[in-house]
Amino acid sequence: MQGQLVSGRYRLAEVIGSGGMGRVWRAHDEILNRIVAIKELTAALYVSESDQERLLTRTRVEARAAARINHSAVVTVHDVLEHDYRPWIVMELVEGYSLADAIKEHGRIVPAEAARIGLWVLSALNAAHAVGVLHRDIKPGNILLGEDGRVLLTDFGIAQIEDDTSTAVTRTGEVVGSVDYLAPERLRGQDPCALSDLWALGATLFTAVEGRPPFRRTSPLSTMQAVIEEDVGEPQHAGSLAPVITALLRKDPATRPTIAEAEQMLTEALENPQPNGAQSYEPTQHSGNEPEAHAALDQPEAPAGTPCSPTTEPVDLYAGRDSQVGPVSARAKWRHLRTVALVAAFAAMVGGGTVVLIQKWGPFDRGVAQTSGFPPEPQTGIELDQEAGLPALWKRVDDPLGFSLHLPEGWRRKVVDENVDGLRQVDYSPDGGRQFVRISVNTSPEFASAHEHFTQLERQLERKLVGYRLVDMTENLFRQQEGSLWEYAWEAGSRETSFPGPRHAIDQAYIDWDGTAYTISMNSPESDWPTAHEEFALVLRSWKTDRS
Repeated sequence: MQGQLVSGRYRLAEVIGSGGMGRVWRAHDEILNRIVAIKELTAALYVSESDQERLLTRTRVEARAAARINHSAVVTVHDVLEHDYRPWIVMELVEGYSLADAIKEHGRIVPAEAARIGLWVLSALNAAHAVGVLHRDIKPGNILLGEDGRVLLTDFGIAQIEDDTSTAVTRTGEVVGSVDYLAPERLRGQDPCALSDLWALGATLFTAVEGRPPFRRTSPLSTMQAVIEEDVGEPQHAGSLAPVITALLRKDPATRPTIAEAEQMLTEALENPQPNGAQSYEPTQHSGNEPEAHAALDQPEAPAGTPCSPTTEPVDLYAGRDSQVGPVSARAKWRHLRTVALVAAFAAMVGGGTVVLIQKWGPFDRGVAQTSGFPPEPQTGIELDQEAGLPALWKRVDDPLGFSLHLPEGWRRKVVDENVDGLRQVDYSPDGGRQFVRISVNTSPEFASAHEHFTQLERQLERKLVGYRLVDMTENLFRQQEGSLWEYAWEAGSRETSFPGPRHAIDQAYIDWDGTAYTISMNSPESDWPTAHEEFALVLRSWKTDRS
């Protein structure tokens, strides 16, 4: 589609973002002679006619919601149109990257920078709430960091517009949003409110400074259970941001700070390592009639959405069906019903939107804390495409096992394991296996964490490999999931490989949202290791799964 003219006006250039619902193009507006971003909802090509209408409605909601908000921290929508049997949104192109990309690339963000980002998002939310728009999907992927220093809120695809019944985008009973950032009242089946957006901001700030979502567990269901039942605990890297994050993540929405209170706490955290206001904060008790958002930054005081009611007891979404549960204790019965309700909510979950930005993989030098346990930036030998941050001569390979990655031209695929107890493995090699990348996909892992798995495997390799030498084994974060990086060397014999001699390997493992465990490995002769290690960093940078 590159070069195609959309609606007789917008010339498509290249894809700059993609997700489950569609993709985002960089394009040229040939009438106004300006560069824009265009979101194409490709999902409309693969759903029923009724769902196509819902997708079109969703597109209109996003355009209408964003158009209501006149604020420098909200991505501007220029146009909404239908072309080639699917909806498109034309919007401002942001030169920069998302907060999610920054966290993936650098591990976590220092508290001062996170506070600055939080203040921008609060300002955007105050402007949105003031005109009756709830975002409902605040998360790092929907916060853009512009090269000019701006922070912008984007993707109002599942926003709720007050008093606008013509723009419903969900069916009855559906829960929409990203599970890591859904407030507990929403998982209990209550209507979202302005304070639900603030919960999501609290979860986003936690993710920024800690490098992981606050309640992430091994599956979406267990994550939702944690959101409802477990305390977030004290953030380890939040510094002066810890009090405001803890306050925003209160289970009862009526005890969370308002936008004005959160703004004061973030400002003090930014200006003072030990902010008095944040430390002494006592939650305001909302009466149910008062506005939920007050003055924030340069915005006028204005009401914002329907207030959430306090929730002190868990809501039984299956009340009245006790006869179906069987003779169990009251506590056990509640736990069973809660699990069923969460399963139902998860089944109705819809995916998040795409990101409108040009990805830049250069240094993020505005306050990023680099964590250890990740391959270094490429230093030698390989010429990179400056826009993509990947070698210009490498090509993306889409594998039938549901992942894709960039590799040099000429690397060939070989199946290692077809499907043994849920495990499938494939190799890609340029030279028949002398050097290779191995991808392991395990849909039924028997281990709870990638690091635990590597620790067990190392005990076996210590006995099996001649001259085994551990270089490094570090718990880390990969694609916002807890993972582990393991590097080692040994003396390979002729019985185990056609290329005996000193060899070197590095493995990155993690368990994805759906419980699938992935391991990406690079294996090469020791003499080739500097180049192979550099290539491994680039392979990880390009890694995607069908659901990412």
